[in-house]
Amino acid sequence: MDDDDLQALAGEYVLGTLPSASRREVEARMTSEPALRAAVQAWEERLHPLVALAEPVEPSAGLWERIDASLAPRTAAAVAPSAVSGATRPGWWHSLALWRGLAGAGFAAAALLAAVLVTRLPDAAGPTFMVVLVAPQDKAPGWVIQTGGARELSLIPLGRITVPADKALQFWTKADGWQGPRSLGLVTPGQTLRVPLDRLPPLEANQLFELTLEPAAGSPIDRPTGPIQYIGRAVPVL
Repeated sequence: MDDDDLQALAGEYVLGTLPSASRREVEARMTSEPALRAAVQAWEERLHPLVALAEPVEPSAGLWERIDASLAPRTAAAVAPSAVSGATRPGWWHSLALWRGLAGAGFAAAALLAAVLVTRLPDAAGPTFMVVLVAPQDKAPGWVIQTGGARELSLIPLGRITVPADKALQFWTKADGWQGPRSLGLVTPGQTLRVPLDRLPPLEANQLFELTLEPAAGSPIDRPTGPIQYIGRAVPVL
């Protein structure tokens, strides 16, 4: 198995998207394959910053009782934590409390897509950042931003949205030390927008990105004038 396949397998294992038979196979292999075990640990560390992007929402007690009951057989048959990481307790990614927050925010699907995108990035000279842009009202994920070895920033839609005929979505960013936001261009709903990174200062952790609703030709004052449609902050993932 080459490194790309190894990383993809480890990422899918950590995210929990593998079929049960494949999960058991990975767990068995980790006891004797240090490279796979290290890849799983790296993916857990890589995805940990995503926790900060999810606003915890507590579902009803009855729902989680049913989920706990359905997971009990799988939990009992799972590999001992020491076989995976040498720890004495499950890792943060297997925390039920974490997934309550992610599910409540509608975030798990976005995290999955973002992680898959990161596995396909070419080697990068500098840090790689990922941003999930969510709607301010209900925290529904709408776009993913990735950066990496192609020296460009990609704004990738998670679905289609409707924009009034006399309006346009405009893409903005602002780091903490900047005097004001910078426009990264107008966005066509449902299409990926790519922005060369040489148009920007080096990206920073916690850098703000947002999409606002502007006049069809864009903001007339080079600053956001319309309501925020999606917003998020940069998280380093590599």
